[in-house]
Amino acid sequence: MIVRILGEGQFEVDDARLAELNYLDEALVATCEAGDGEAFARDLEALVAAVRTAGTPVPNEYLAPSDLVLPGPDATLEEVQEMLGEEGLLPG
Repeated sequence: MIVRILGEGQFEVDDARLAELNYLDEALVATCEAGDGEAFARDLEALVAAVRTAGTPVPNEYLAPSDLVLPGPDATLEEVQEMLGEEGLLPG
């Protein structure tokens, strides 16, 4: 799957890593719902770092739609709260 980190680019991540990313997404959703700014920053960085680590950067000249879109690491709590869907940032 192709995951876009806003402001950084796209990463190709093996579907087998989705469970790990969902776990981090659930933690991020919980901190967003609690309005805990300090935990939010930590959890957002953990999710973004996991995508960077698990994924392979997609060349800028490769034009492909993203399967998932994540906020950049500098996103605010309020911005991420607006992006959250019923299932968090990641489906499943």
